[in-house]
Amino acid sequence: MLTLAITPAAAQQPDSLIVETPARRLVLTAGDLARLPHDTATVSFHEGAACLYRGIPLHAVLEQAGVRADSMRGRALGLRVVVEAADGYRVVLSLAEVDPTLPDRRALLADQVDGAPLPGEERPFRLLLVGDPRHSRWARQVIAIHVRAED
Repeated sequence: MLTLAITPAAAQQPDSLIVETPARRLVLTAGDLARLPHDTATVSFHEGAACLYRGIPLHAVLEQAGVRADSMRGRALGLRVVVEAADGYRVVLSLAEVDPTLPDRRALLADQVDGAPLPGEERPFRLLLVGDPRHSRWARQVIAIHVRAED
């Protein structure tokens, strides 16, 4: 059984992200994340005005920890990705949902909206599942990503 310790948000550097896998634990700083590829998505919440979010594709973050979302064979099919917010909210995705080759879905960790940093209630990152009609699986205040093997 795999047990992972969760670092409280207060102990984390601002705008950093914890990424834990069965093999390793990383803390990606704002500088590390700025070097990763970025993408944009135009989305609206609750029938509000559309906003342009900019952020890092989730698969690019996972690759920093040695997890490839585009190689879905064998044991990789049993991996799940748990995205954790500062308030304890969690979103669970299969690793296959993060596959960058899927044409109709994208998982994005946004750090900007409409050309500005995210507002305080969304920082440091907001998970957007572009193409997923259930916004309940989107999360704000993302502080950690845990990749877990099937129990």
